[in-house]
Amino acid sequence: MRANGYLCYNKTRLMTQISILGCGWLGMPLAKALLKKGFSVKGSTTTPEKLQVLADANIQPYQITLGDQAEQETIYNFLNGSELVIINIPPSIMATGSDNYPGKMQQLIPHIERASITKVLFVSATSVYADEDKEVSEETLAKPETESGRQILQAEEVLQNNPNFKTTVLRLGGLFGEERHPIKYLAGRENIANPNAPINLIHLDDCIGISLAILDKEAWGDTFNGVMPQHPTREDYYCGQAKAMGLPLPKFNHSAPSIGKTVSSKKVEIVLGYNFK
Repeated sequence: MRANGYLCYNKTRLMTQISILGCGWLGMPLAKALLKKGFSVKGSTTTPEKLQVLADANIQPYQITLGDQAEQETIYNFLNGSELVIINIPPSIMATGSDNYPGKMQQLIPHIERASITKVLFVSATSVYADEDKEVSEETLAKPETESGRQILQAEEVLQNNPNFKTTVLRLGGLFGEERHPIKYLAGRENIANPNAPINLIHLDDCIGISLAILDKEAWGDTFNGVMPQHPTREDYYCGQAKAMGLPLPKFNHSAPSIGKTVSSKKVEIVLGYNFK
């Protein structure tokens, strides 16, 4: 059964515990969706102030910062007893200028094995694909052009190459939903590049819906792109969104050719049977 694009689980299913590493903009509503489906959820945050927020939502709270060797036992306790872990923490390169993201995933592996977790859902990004004028799918060779994209791809490989558990990678496009939308950062700006490049965005509801579909279909050891099927040009889409929200129109630079990939998410629809919101 389906309701509003979400898969409806068999009510007779036994409660399963899931650990979500990173209860932020996506992780928190995903945790709440899993609670509604009857799962028990452990959630992590890097900030002590958010521990009570997680507890108030009936999520077992843990404060974890990967890379901190003092937190080894906390990481194990966070994972212990869970059937699967959802890893939803981005590299901190944009914020700090440097990171060892693959090393952080490697740090997790002994704890995943010790906790006897057999399934991992790794939230990745479409930045692992090169920005070329063509359609890319999960079969396309990943050739990231940014340091963040390179580290994300290496992290995928660290997890998927481990034979002791099955990792499914979900490569998400640009995230939007609720109060978050890229037009709020582009409104009124000038000289924006690539006006005719296609957009590759995904709504929060679809991020959650696809994640639930992976669990429901037991689609482990695979890779999926999470991008909405519509790909209007950047100029058409963002100008349209600005008008709809009453924001100043962004102005694009047409002096140089537009370059941009089109990310296909047909596999999500075919293999998982998911219908985008």
